Amino acid sequence: MAKKREATTSQETLQFDCLAVTDVTVFPFKEPSLTGKIKGLANVVINDQLLLRGLRITDGINGLFVGYPVDPFYKGEEYRSVYSPMSRQFREHVENCVLEKYQEVIAE
Repeated sequence: MAKKREATTSQETLQFDCLAVTDVTVFPFKEPSLTGKIKGLANVVINDQLLLRGLRITDGINGLFVGYPVDPFYKGEEYRSVYSPMSRQFREHVENCVLEKYQEVIAE
């Protein structure tokens, strides 16, 4: 049975059975007008074991959100993510961590 590991954010304390964001690196774009709605990229480390590269910080209709890399070789009509969270709770946790770090970096 997996031990509960706590991941803390400044907003609240969340508990996951085995996954937690342990590091976030954000690369904001200096010229956002050239990249359209994409404001920057981020890398996320999960449990100090798994690195997720290429998350996009995008400005959408409802504000900033985190998009996941898409498979460039997929031939279907819609996009297919290379990887994505399986639960809403974990997706929100990753998004909150990335957006908090993005706000910190652009405030500097």
